[in-house]
Amino acid sequence: MQIIIHTTSYVPIYEQIVDQIKAGIREESFQENEHLPSVRSLAKELKISALTVKKAYDALEEEGLIQNVHGKGSYIKQFNKALLLEEQQKEIEQDLEKLLLKAKQYHLERKQVVNMFDLMLEEIYDSED
Repeated sequence: MQIIIHTTSYVPIYEQIVDQIKAGIREESFQENEHLPSVRSLAKELKISALTVKKAYDALEEEGLIQNVHGKGSYIKQFNKALLLEEQQKEIEQDLEKLLLKAKQYHLERKQVVNMFDLMLEEIYDSED
């Protein structure tokens, strides 16, 4: 399992771990009952606190994506990829709605918002190539 932590990101480290494991589940990089690295080993590999990894694993367990078995480790649970994707899209829609309401509150014109969005799309998606 390869997780990349961006220390300059505003996204908390545990959320980066959660997001990347969710992406792995959605993209079928993980299989049902697959064993995840232990909290300590992943923390050592990523050079972060074990508490941060534990927080990520706890969040994933709370969402029903993994199962933490005391003394045995963490495992990927049976999951519904379509449901996971739908939940992620809903989360993005909620975030976009907040941003659009803020833009409206600041009296930005629709064209300004669309231009900002297009610029950011180019910046983010083109930087992945």
